[in-house]
Amino acid sequence: MTSSFADNALELDLVGDYAVLTLNQPAKRNAMTKAMWMALPQVCAVVEAAQEVKVLVVRGAGDHFAAGADISEFEIVYGTREAATAYRANVAAGVEALATLSKPTIAMISGVCVGGGMALALACDLRIAATNARFGITPARLGIVYSLADTKRLVDAVGPSEAKNILYTGEIVGAESALRIGLVNDLHAPHALEAAVVSKVEQIACASQWTVRKVKKVVGMILSGTVTDTAETTAWQLDAVEGPDFAEGRAAFMAKRTPVFPYR
Repeated sequence: MTSSFADNALELDLVGDYAVLTLNQPAKRNAMTKAMWMALPQVCAVVEAAQEVKVLVVRGAGDHFAAGADISEFEIVYGTREAATAYRANVAAGVEALATLSKPTIAMISGVCVGGGMALALACDLRIAATNARFGITPARLGIVYSLADTKRLVDAVGPSEAKNILYTGEIVGAESALRIGLVNDLHAPHALEAAVVSKVEQIACASQWTVRKVKKVVGMILSGTVTDTAETTAWQLDAVEGPDFAEGRAAFMAKRTPVFPYR
């Protein structure tokens, strides 16, 4: 099933137990328009509500992931302080909707991944890239300031020193360098990228979704400064012991078979 948003600039395909969100502006290297940012929370709500979907893959149409925000809109969206405030809120809400999705997310990156494209990629849990991918965050070349939330996601991924290097210079980083500094998880030849992403999706989809989704929450709490178990995290651990996934995992282990976890 395919759904379209923002005048077909975003397309969402439900493919069995995963979904694919395609940034669909290939003529503009999938640059993000205001309408696309505004539609992202709606897209994420559809994925959240689709019980059969366990993983969301984000990709760009054609040869590129996303070349950032659509510069043709800048005179309007940054025309006044009020317009800029509203636009930045739209962008932040779109990225936050992706970052806070309860289900695992994977950015499948080929070609250019710059600016707003990097914001989307960093909002995903995993980034799997082609060897032809190029990365950059270029506010220093435009005289603007990257948001704190987006900067934090970059720092969380690569550490403060590498983040400063990327942001101070606006340098475009090649795929090998991106892998070295932890900006991406894996690299694959362009022709092998989609198969590699599908393989990762299958690995995640076969795992206990109770575990996977609680891991995502716990890692998020750690990145926000939580250092010891809370009443909530303790409850998750104890609920798991009484839950159907643990019963299935234990039974499958004893029977030496592959588990089929019931939690959705």
